[in-house]
Amino acid sequence: MEKFSVREVLEQAVQTERLGYQFYTMMTGRFKEKEPGMAKLFSTLAEKEVRHEKTFSELKNLIGESEPEGWEEVSQYMRAVVESEFFLGKNKSLPSMEGILTVEDAVNFAVGFEKETLLYFYGLRDAVKEKDVVDEIINEEKSHIRWLMCFKGAFTGKSVPGCEIA
Repeated sequence: MEKFSVREVLEQAVQTERLGYQFYTMMTGRFKEKEPGMAKLFSTLAEKEVRHEKTFSELKNLIGESEPEGWEEVSQYMRAVVESEFFLGKNKSLPSMEGILTVEDAVNFAVGFEKETLLYFYGLRDAVKEKDVVDEIINEEKSHIRWLMCFKGAFTGKSVPGCEIA
């Protein structure tokens, strides 16, 4: 199994944020007319993906040239996440968006995407010294999942405990 360098892992994190931005932007356009509340949510999430991309790009500039201690194991984990069915399989992120027709479809897909990126970022956190930077993004990714679940509950009429949709 080929091992990733820390720089490659960070570049993949940047690419993941770009994919998220593309997805959320596409969903904003798809729901703009019929579900303005959902379009606003996707627009907000797209803006956050741009900020995350910038953060990871800056983090690439901060890391040193040498691999961190224990990098072999982390690299294998990161490879497994990237090669997962979600990222590289037949249902990988952008091509599978063609089947998203409803708000519920969009939210379910977005939650899956956010969960996969969380797994990736947890692995990345183990690999870098700048854990606080990655922790911020992990916390924000978790908040994306909470928002998405609240919106799903609001749009499907299935209440989610602790959710208040403005």
